[in-house]
Amino acid sequence: MAAMRKPLVTAALLAASLSASAAPAHEHGAARLDVAVEPSRVVFMLELPLDSLLGFERAPRTDAERKAADVAIARLRDAGALFRVDPAAGCKLERVELRSGALSLGGAATSTDGHDDLDATFEFACTQAQKAGFAEIGLFAALPRLQRVDVQAVTRKGQMKATLKRPTTRLSLAR
Repeated sequence: MAAMRKPLVTAALLAASLSASAAPAHEHGAARLDVAVEPSRVVFMLELPLDSLLGFERAPRTDAERKAADVAIARLRDAGALFRVDPAAGCKLERVELRSGALSLGGAATSTDGHDDLDATFEFACTQAQKAGFAEIGLFAALPRLQRVDVQAVTRKGQMKATLKRPTTRLSLAR
């Protein structure tokens, strides 16, 4: 089990190395996406204010809010629609992990300031991840309230930053 987690830890550390100049952690209509490209995997780490996902930042209170949360969670679990890595990399979805205290996901704690987020990790196993020249990001189609995605990426060729705004969906992973 520890061996399975090691690549993710490496990816998280690589992406965390970019965080010194990261965008504000909680901005409505925006998301933060860290991308790590390793020899055998591509990992996407998403940080999203619940307002950008649902239009509210707390646990759902009504049946309509619970239904909206269920729909949004189902969209996030469909990682193949959210992230399409360049076919040259030979990637296949391996794992999706969602964490939000307000939505009772992943054992995360509920925010004490009333501004809850959702954090997600999407891990793709790849035969040749270093050949990934791009990734199509389907977050705008899945999350209508989302207007901007601030991206930080680490590839074997170095670090890069990008901002995706509607309607742009292609993230270049080549320098």
